Amino acid sequence: QVQLVESGGGLAQPGGSLTLSCEASGITLNRWSVRWLRQYPGEKREEVSCISTSVGSVYYEDDVNGRFTVSRDNAKGTVLLQMNNLKPEETAVYYCAAVRSCDNTKHNYVGQGTQVTIST
Repeated sequence: QVQLVESGGGLAQPGGSLTLSCEASGITLNRWSVRWLRQYPGEKREEVSCISTSVGSVYYEDDVNGRFTVSRDNAKGTVLLQMNNLKPEETAVYYCAAVRSCDNTKHNYVGQGTQVTIST
């Protein structure tokens, strides 16, 4: 049984930072591209970032480019999303998804999500 688990969410102040982690069981995450998504209340999930299995191949949504960094910890088999200079409007549930490639819109496996709240 495949399971993805996100961690690292929580409360941060505007301008602050959080690092999310995506860990998988049942699959080797190093062999998958991983997409980070977020979902605002009442809205559909939107892509934030994607990291492929090819070294150095990453994608960022325009609004987070320069503030968010996606990376792999291959030793641990996890994918990290470092989020800096966070904005209150980025309060959302953040998910990671294992995908065949960053060009593929199908999410083969998706985690349960982690709440990120940006507030004073």
